[in-house]
Amino acid sequence: MNLLVMNAEDFIKKIEAEFEDLQPGKLKPESNFREVFEWNSVNTLILIALVNTEYNVVITAADLRSAKTVNDLYKIIQKRIK
Repeated sequence: MNLLVMNAEDFIKKIEAEFEDLQPGKLKPESNFREVFEWNSVNTLILIALVNTEYNVVITAADLRSAKTVNDLYKIIQKRIK
């Protein structure tokens, strides 16, 4: 399903729902997502799949490397929503 309107709060809630070890409310737009929860190749693939499924947007490992914060990643996704 492609959402025409996405906000950072909804994006964060989707991430929190996907990652069981992520305490709700801990992730903020300015959070460095690599430091908030265990960042590994499996979680990278989960996040890529989440974005693809929820927003019909393809992000790459390069996108994730260039994004430092949750808000950086949110902006990349928002630019690609059609």
